[in-house]
Amino acid sequence: MTASVAPFWKRKTLAQLDSQEWESLCDGCGLCCLQKLEDEDDGSVYYTRIACKLLDLDSCRCSDYPNRRTFVPDCIQLTAAQADSFQWLPPTCAYRLLAQGQDLPAWHHLVSGDLAAVHRERISQAGRMLSENSVAEDDWEDYLIFRSG
Repeated sequence: MTASVAPFWKRKTLAQLDSQEWESLCDGCGLCCLQKLEDEDDGSVYYTRIACKLLDLDSCRCSDYPNRRTFVPDCIQLTAAQADSFQWLPPTCAYRLLAQGQDLPAWHHLVSGDLAAVHRERISQAGRMLSENSVAEDDWEDYLIFRSG
């Protein structure tokens, strides 16, 4: 009988992950690429259905990930060093879950082996988003979908 080896996300801390392991944690929901509004009074972060201009609205993947910061200079590069600030990420996000000591959900592609599960489970906003190029910034408040926290 061979002892099974725990998956990398259970064996390693976020800081110990190599770049391939780190990138593989992304479930492809695209929620981090949605425009967010912050309540100035209490700091709450509200997600909108308005997507970054580089986000493919159907696949929920960046259309130019390697060069995204050239076109979207304020695009956030997540790192393990920022793990204590991941509260703004959606509660389903693998980076946030692991930073909080939780496990990946059953639908996550690293658990289920199914990249489309994130869409089938309606975790992503695939097919329900609008490009930031099509909505005036003054109107973003009309497209709120949930509060992170």
